[in-house]
Amino acid sequence: MPTLRFYHPIEVRYADIDAQGHLNNAKFLTFFEQARIQYLRHLGLFAQAQSFMDIGVILADVHLAFRAPVLWETAVRVGVATTRLGNKSMTVSQCLLDGATGQVMAEGEVVLVTYNYHTGQTIPLPESWRTAISQFEDLHS
Repeated sequence: MPTLRFYHPIEVRYADIDAQGHLNNAKFLTFFEQARIQYLRHLGLFAQAQSFMDIGVILADVHLAFRAPVLWETAVRVGVATTRLGNKSMTVSQCLLDGATGQVMAEGEVVLVTYNYHTGQTIPLPESWRTAISQFEDLHS
C-alpha cells in the first residue's frame, strides 16, 4: 500500500449492514467512491455545484480485498492515493481503516478513465488534473 495523504471519515450506518451483521460487500465500493469524490474536491478538481456528468472520470477496473469485518457504528476512515497517471487513465489505491485502531479492514485499487459523458468518448487526462495530483502525491509522471 502506498503512502496515503488523504483520508475521509465515514460512519457505518444501520442500513449499510447485511444479514450477517457486518458491512455489506457492495458498501465498500460505495465508501471508496465517496472518499474518491472528497479527494477530488480536496484537490480542487470537483466542486459541490458540479454535475457528475462533468467530473470526467468513469470507473474501468476494481480490485478489492476484504481483511476484517466492519460492524455497525464503526467509525472508519477511507484513504485515497493516486499511484499512476496514464494518458487517459489513473490508478487509485484505497483502504478502509478502523478509525479508532487504524486496522486495515479492506484495501483495493481502481482504475479511472478520463471520460467525456456528453460525447461518450475517452479523453486525455486534463493537464490541470495531472498537475494537481502529481504535486499532491509527489508523483513524477
